[in-house]
Amino acid sequence: MYLSLGANTVIRDKDIVGIFDLDITSQSYRTRAFLRAAEEAGEVESATDDLPKSFVVCRGRENAQRVILAQPNSATLVKRLTK
Repeated sequence: MYLSLGANTVIRDKDIVGIFDLDITSQSYRTRAFLRAAEEAGEVESATDDLPKSFVVCRGRENAQRVILAQPNSATLVKRLTK
């Protein structure tokens, strides 16, 4: 099964490590540090031109980590996976 994150970005459900709400999790120092490190490593992609509401951590090629910023909130993305 595949999950659409918007802006022509689709990922396989088996590659998803986690789906996170950006507003809630960005309050944590550890999450901000994680996102900063991912950005510096070039692992962050954006699936939106608008302000992102969530981010998805997934495996990329050769099990490299990818962090994708998405417009739909985390609850919407989870609902898309369970349909």
